[in-house]
Amino acid sequence: MDFNFSEEQLMIQQAARDFAQNELLPGVIERDNLQKFPKEQVKKMGEMGLMGMMIDPKYGGAGMDSISYVLALEEISKIDASAGVIMSVNNSLVCAGLERFASEKQKQKYLVPLAQGKVIGAFCLSEPEAGSDATSQRTTAEDKGEYYLLNGTKNWITNGATATYYIVIAQTYPEKGHKGINAFIVEKGWEGFVIGNKEDKLGIRGSDTHSLMFTDVKVPKENRIGEDGFGFKFAMAVLNGGRIGIASQALGIASGAYERALKYAKERKAFGTEIINHQAIAFKLADMHVNITAARMLCFKAAVEKDLGKDISESGAMAKLYASKTAMETTVEAVQIHGGYGYVKEYHVERLMRDAKITQIYEGTSEIQKIVISRSIAQ
Repeated sequence: MDFNFSEEQLMIQQAARDFAQNELLPGVIERDNLQKFPKEQVKKMGEMGLMGMMIDPKYGGAGMDSISYVLALEEISKIDASAGVIMSVNNSLVCAGLERFASEKQKQKYLVPLAQGKVIGAFCLSEPEAGSDATSQRTTAEDKGEYYLLNGTKNWITNGATATYYIVIAQTYPEKGHKGINAFIVEKGWEGFVIGNKEDKLGIRGSDTHSLMFTDVKVPKENRIGEDGFGFKFAMAVLNGGRIGIASQALGIASGAYERALKYAKERKAFGTEIINHQAIAFKLADMHVNITAARMLCFKAAVEKDLGKDISESGAMAKLYASKTAMETTVEAVQIHGGYGYVKEYHVERLMRDAKITQIYEGTSEIQKIVISRSIAQ
C-alpha cells in the first residue's frame, strides 16, 4: 500500500482539519449540551464538497477517492463526531447507494442536490424489532399497481428530522423473506409521513435521531430503487461501504482523544515532573498510539479495496470492528489521564468517550462484524 498521499489528498485533509478547528470546535460543547444540530456548519461542509465526496462531478459530487474521504472524516470527527456521522450517512449510505443503484432519472432528481450538500439524506433500515436482524422488516410496501402503500415505523434514524430525502427499506412480499424486500426514495412532507420525537442520547447529541412513522404513504413506482425484491441486497451493499465511514468516524474520535491526552500529559505535573514521564501514563499513550495507527491502516486498506472495486465486506467489517473498539478504549483512557479534569465538559474527552460507544453499535454492531468476518474466513 502506498502511504505517499497525493498533494490533493493532503490538501483535503488540511482543509477538513482547518474547518474542524475554526468552524466546528467553537460551540461544540454547547451543541452537545443542547442537542443542537450543526445546521450552519453542515451547510458549509456541503459547500466544501464534503457531503458528496466520492460522487462523480456529473451528479454534483467532488469526485474524490476513498482515502480522501477517510482523511477528511477523521479530521471532522476529531472535533465533532456528530458532524462526522451526518457527513458519513449522507456520503456512504445515501449518495453512494443512489449513484451505484438508482436510475438515471432518480440520480438527476435526488442524487445531485444530495451530493452538492443542498439537502441532506437519511437511510431508514432499523425498526423497533429489526436492528441487527435486518431481514425481519415489519414496515410494508404493498404493491398497488402504479404506486406502493408504505406502512410501518423506523427507529434510530440519523438526520431523521433534517433530511429532505429518505431511503426506506420495506417488505413487499413477506412470503419471500429477504428476497421480498424493496428500497424506496421517500420525500419529506408526503401525506402520512410523520417524524417522531428526537431521541435523548448518550452521545453524538448534535446529530438528530428520530423515529419515523409511515401510514398509507403513497410511493410512486418510479421511486423504487432497482428491480423488484432488490432491497435487501441494496441495503447490505450500502452498509458495506458505510462501515468505512463509521470506522473513520471512530478513528477520528480516538485520535482526537489521544491528541488531547498527549497534550495534557506533557503539561500536567505530578511528583515533580510532567506526567508523561511517569511510566503508568506513558504506557497508556503508547498503547493508544499503536491501536490508532493499526485502526488507521485498516481504514486505508478498506478504502483502497473499495476504489479497486473489490469486495469490501471483510475489510470494511474489520476496519469498523477494530476502530470502534479503539475509540472506546482510547477515550476511556484519555479521561483517566486527565483525572478529575477528564470528567468535566470543558476538556472535551468526556464527550468523546460518550460519542465513542455508538460506533460499536450502529451500522452493524461489533457482534455483527464478527459474524461477517468469521463467515469470510470460513469460506
